[in-house]
This record gives sequence, structure tokens and C-alpha cells, in this order.
Amino acid sequence: MSLKIHVLKKFSLGCLLACLCFELQAQDGGDEGHGWKYRGFNIQTSLYTKHWDPEPDHTDHQHLIGPEIEFQNDYLVGLAFFQNSFDQSSQFLYIGKTWGLFKTDWFYFKLVGGLLHGYKEPYEDKIPFNGLGVAPAILPSFGVWYKRVMAEVQIAGAAAITITAGLRF
Repeated sequence: MSLKIHVLKKFSLGCLLACLCFELQAQDGGDEGHGWKYRGFNIQTSLYTKHWDPEPDHTDHQHLIGPEIEFQNDYLVGLAFFQNSFDQSSQFLYIGKTWGLFKTDWFYFKLVGGLLHGYKEPYEDKIPFNGLGVAPAILPSFGVWYKRVMAEVQIAGAAAITITAGLRF
């Protein structure tokens, strides 16, 4: 196992344990003054992807599965598993926040940032700052939700747009 993969696995495990601690603390009623109370769990998948400037090597089938934990202060943590634009298994570990739009409870803007892993040879240079095999990434989204169903339009920078759908628990 390469050192990069080993370090990424340890980092991912640490982040997931931290998320679990937040969830357990929230269920115990801890830190209520700061709003870190557990709100719910989301799971989403990709429905459609379109690259702005398609290349012959691009695929528009991301097969994304992404669990998220939401807190009552509108922050969230998540981990997305997907096939990147070059059909390589990839992961995105992130933290983010949502803001309501149009003075409604069902339209929102979401901004997440985190670490992206999975762009390997010969495509490792297709994303910036991927020198160690892990790159920082920021992903803005516009979403709508009704009852337990949600849909988002995610803008992957200058690369693509993805439409996702999911459920809230």
C-alpha cells in the first residue's frame, strides 16, 4: 500500500470518527449554545453530468453515492464516493454550510469544501494542487427539498455540472 493511500485512509477514518463524536455529542444535548445539534442524515446520488468542454476521455456517468450529516446550525459534513470524469474511483471528504434562498424553507445554496482523492495517472494534473494525490476542492450547489426528497445542481468549477437527488432522514 502506498504511503499516500495509507495517510488518506487514516485521515478519512479520523474525520469520520470526529463526525461520529459530533453526532453523539449532539444526541446527548451537548454544545447546544453553538447549534451543533444533530438535525438529520442525507444520502444522495448523481442523476446527470454534463462537462462544459467534453474531452474524448470524459465520462458523464459518475455513479455518485454521498452520505451527509446535517446539524441545526446549517453546517454539514459528508463523504462522496464516485467515478471521476476519467472513470477512476474517487472520494471527496468535506464540510460545508447551507443558506436558505428566496425566504423559503425549501430552496437553498450549499457550499462545501474538502479533500478530493482519486485523480491518478495519466489524469493527476487535471485538477489543481494534486501533487500528493489529494487536492483541495470547493463545490457550490443550488438545491430544493420537499419533505424528505432533495435535488441539487452542483457546479464543479470549470469542468462540469451535476444534478443529484437524494433523501433526508
